[in-house]
Amino acid sequence: MSEITNVRFVLAVLDLEKSTDYYTTALGLTMDFEAPGWSFLSRGSFRVMLGECTDAAPPGELGDHSYYGYITVTDVDALYVEYQQFGVTFTQSLASKPWGMREFGIRTLDGHRLMFGQEL
Repeated sequence: MSEITNVRFVLAVLDLEKSTDYYTTALGLTMDFEAPGWSFLSRGSFRVMLGECTDAAPPGELGDHSYYGYITVTDVDALYVEYQQFGVTFTQSLASKPWGMREFGIRTLDGHRLMFGQEL
């Protein structure tokens, strides 16, 4: 059976320059490379492609459908503090959950919602 070895999220953003700045500055991702209308970013094994779609519905208007990922990390408490320092908008505060994860949620500049967690 074929094994999935990596995942890259692909997100529509309204302003590529602003969104790229948000992901690199506030979320700590690194620019891997750019192509016309696209930014390819990563932090560790987390990868995301931002594609500029000026006529797309803003993710913030999609309600529950604005969730796009759950990322497992090694030190969720440190990441939470880091994101607090950069003024990231939280949808859920850091908390230990009954399903065995310590997690928090954020909303990106474009309105995508993202969860970060660490196994307890």
